[in-house]
Amino acid sequence: MKVLVTGATGYIGKRLIPILINEGHHVVCAVRDRLRADETLDEEYVSFVEVDFLRKETLQNIPEDIDAAYYLIHSMSNSSKDFEKMEMTCAENFKSRVEKTQCQQVIYLSGITNEEKLSKHLRSRKQVEDILKSGTFATTIFKAGIIVGSGSSSFEIIRDLVEKLPVMIAPKWLHTKTQPLAVRDVMSYLSKALGNENLYNQSYDIFGPEILTYKNMLLQFAEVRELNRHIWTVPVMTPKLSSYWLYFVTSTSYKLATSLVDSMSVQIIGKPSQINELLDIHPISYKEAVSLAFEKIEQNTIVSSWKDSMVSSGRLKKNLYKYINVPKYGCFKDYKEAHVTNTDKTIDKIWAIGGNQGWYYGNFLWKIRGYLDKLVGGIGLRRGRTNPYNLHAGDALDFWRVIYADRTKQKLLLYAEMKLPGEAWLEFKIEENILKQTATFRPRGIAGRLYWYAVLPFHGFIFNGMIRRLVAT
Repeated sequence: MKVLVTGATGYIGKRLIPILINEGHHVVCAVRDRLRADETLDEEYVSFVEVDFLRKETLQNIPEDIDAAYYLIHSMSNSSKDFEKMEMTCAENFKSRVEKTQCQQVIYLSGITNEEKLSKHLRSRKQVEDILKSGTFATTIFKAGIIVGSGSSSFEIIRDLVEKLPVMIAPKWLHTKTQPLAVRDVMSYLSKALGNENLYNQSYDIFGPEILTYKNMLLQFAEVRELNRHIWTVPVMTPKLSSYWLYFVTSTSYKLATSLVDSMSVQIIGKPSQINELLDIHPISYKEAVSLAFEKIEQNTIVSSWKDSMVSSGRLKKNLYKYINVPKYGCFKDYKEAHVTNTDKTIDKIWAIGGNQGWYYGNFLWKIRGYLDKLVGGIGLRRGRTNPYNLHAGDALDFWRVIYADRTKQKLLLYAEMKLPGEAWLEFKIEENILKQTATFRPRGIAGRLYWYAVLPFHGFIFNGMIRRLVAT
């Protein structure tokens, strides 16, 4: 089958595509930014189309000969007042285009919406379900709650809380009940539903075998990690205070923290159905899902992470190509170069930069900058990186975003997502055995210029030390 996957660079999409390819399907990946396409995928089984679902004219790039489609478009961090309208527009544009193709089935991953009072994001997903229903193609809707897996937002936030806080004074919404579901089970539902006519025009809640409170989830996570943790809940934390609590303790952005708090106050319990028997799926327990996630982490085989989506972006809102050409005029630059004696070793070091590895020199200053960024509403250093050795365009890297990464061309370009009175790039490239390291800052007004001169002494210390370490053998 020829299958369209929207949200192809997202947490679910990146995991689903290899499964579909392995099952012999040709996958058409709809991406808003071609630079973020996974170039490692076999071109024989994958094609890419650049589509922005808010711009109807771009949907003409979707081919007419698709047999099925996955609708995986939604955001947890958009705080825009027009959020629900934007979600509806995307769904309407998608439906309008797909109805003109040969598509027989659309599979949509939604959220469990059985309560009368819903968060705005769950309410929006329910509206999208109604929009997608069509007389031209069949819909199969899966409604999931908390998804647990290496790199998922819920997993990483719980990990931050459990591993950093031996004692927690937490909001009362920790008593809210939910049914966490392992991401590998989500993949089974999505892949096994493809082409299954028994599921046409049907909707199913999918959930794990246990009903747990968020407090239970934290404590069970601690048991898996063999950590002794104590949690007390208090009724005095308002949603705003709760959002700040998540924001300062975990790697989440404030926008995502606000959305999570909004959703976590709603009980998410699924309605039983025959879907597990129909697809022969036996969902695993929460503890088993956590244990398997850590196996992936220890093996450095995390396929996707919420941190690499633009949900976690602090500043970058447009396509990556908008930032790939580093400006030359009206900018301050810190340029360093050094002779490279072992190119492969230096490239390996550059591709391992950040995260647990650190920045090779003056790491305490990088950490201080991260703390300061967090204090003024930025993302700080806590995002780290998904893989310790590989980088791809679009990846999050501490408080940077990877704009360009090509080992064969020996070039890495990063764009700063910390709070700044201007824009900043950091570039590494090797030409004729010379490592050229360039920090570029385009100031915004007087504040930007004052900022540059204030940090200039630290730049000399950090960037000189960093390039020496990168070329050292």
